Amino acid sequence: MAKRQQRREFLKVTAAASAGFWAAGGVTAKTSTSANEVIRWACVGVGGKGTSDSNDAARHGDIVGICDIDEGNLSKASDKWPKAQKFYDYRKMIEKLGDNVDAITVSTPDHNHAPAAALSLKAGNHTFTQKPLTHTIEEARHLATLAKEASVQTQMGNQGTASSTLRRSAALLKAGIVGKVSEVHVWTNRPVWPQGGGRPTDKPEVPANIHWNEFLGPAKHRPYHPAYTPFKWRGWWDFGTGALGDMACHTLNMPFMGLDLFDPTSVVAETSGHNKETYPSQCKIVFEFPEYNGRDALTLHWYDGGFKPPRSLFPNRTQFVDGNGKPLAADNQKYARLLNTGSLVVGDKGSLLSPSDYGWDTRTTGIFANDEYTLLSNIKQEVEYPESPGHFTELANAIKGGPAPVSSFQTYSGRLTETILLGNLAVYANGKKIQWDAKNMVPTNAPEVAHIVRKEYHNGYEI
Repeated sequence: MAKRQQRREFLKVTAAASAGFWAAGGVTAKTSTSANEVIRWACVGVGGKGTSDSNDAARHGDIVGICDIDEGNLSKASDKWPKAQKFYDYRKMIEKLGDNVDAITVSTPDHNHAPAAALSLKAGNHTFTQKPLTHTIEEARHLATLAKEASVQTQMGNQGTASSTLRRSAALLKAGIVGKVSEVHVWTNRPVWPQGGGRPTDKPEVPANIHWNEFLGPAKHRPYHPAYTPFKWRGWWDFGTGALGDMACHTLNMPFMGLDLFDPTSVVAETSGHNKETYPSQCKIVFEFPEYNGRDALTLHWYDGGFKPPRSLFPNRTQFVDGNGKPLAADNQKYARLLNTGSLVVGDKGSLLSPSDYGWDTRTTGIFANDEYTLLSNIKQEVEYPESPGHFTELANAIKGGPAPVSSFQTYSGRLTETILLGNLAVYANGKKIQWDAKNMVPTNAPEVAHIVRKEYHNGYEI
């Protein structure tokens, strides 16, 4: 333990570095005495998104442990990092590696995010977790608390947070570029996986390369089926968080940062109907936010499965330009693709449109008023925001004594995840308006959705 604590002191930064996400650019952590020391990473999930996350970790240190429920994924990762110890169960990896790891990446299906990240934090490891941070609201708040108590660096994988375009857009919102905001609209082309169906009844054999019990993790047991993995788990309540959980951490990110969209007071959903096994194929969700820190009360509208905001909210399509600065014709199919995904912030002086998943597209992001569209790059108003060296690099630098990552559990991504996952309470209630007590995490008029806020854990897993 003495050896472990000594290394932690080398790589750990003070809790003061987590003073606030917007202040992060001006808050410098205590200088590490080992700024040149190599960070030792262990990676939970090395296939799918875990491929790029583990590659990012390798670019910022050494991979000493790899874990995956798919032996094929594990084999490919082992070819890249032959010295890394291999595991199928992240609990065993974190326990066995002990003092020999500094930081952990978690890139699993949503239902395993919190149990894996909680173990990492309790072991004193810096922790990166893919979006959405957690499967439930309680888990998001719990991880933020654990991270603060552990005084370690944390980051959620919503890469657009590091974009200068997104940060400048958010700063302009804070500076009042569109005036008093009354509405925010966010939409996505998801789901692109099956949703709305029932549980399969056939019971095929578990493939030899899949460790099914480790996939289930804290979820209640059910037989293996290819309807769940490797990618379709997102549509199932027991494993994923639907289209909302998959994409809102990206598409809502800029308005969340610019408008402090914390702690809505109510939420209601209109859906295509569902059987409480999978998320619905389509939904619209309306969140109500109270006044906050000088920002007026406003409504947030979410759309997925083909639903889109009213056409009347958008400027004349001839005002849009393509990547070469040429106007898009009224019948140009590019216009439809332009509004395939994104966010729109409506104020009394204009609207800010960010038509992309990540809020970083400089070719199309802009402000329109009176049907005149001005690209963000042509707006001369000066605002301050912290520049980023790159999303994952923010975390690595912070571990070695730099500023805390913007998307830390403690100050940003935990609260963003809480806001987003509240929408799934309304989806489950399907038409009933949920009154939300954010302080106590209680749906005051809907005890039937309490299990979506706080879930049961199975198979010996916990947070």
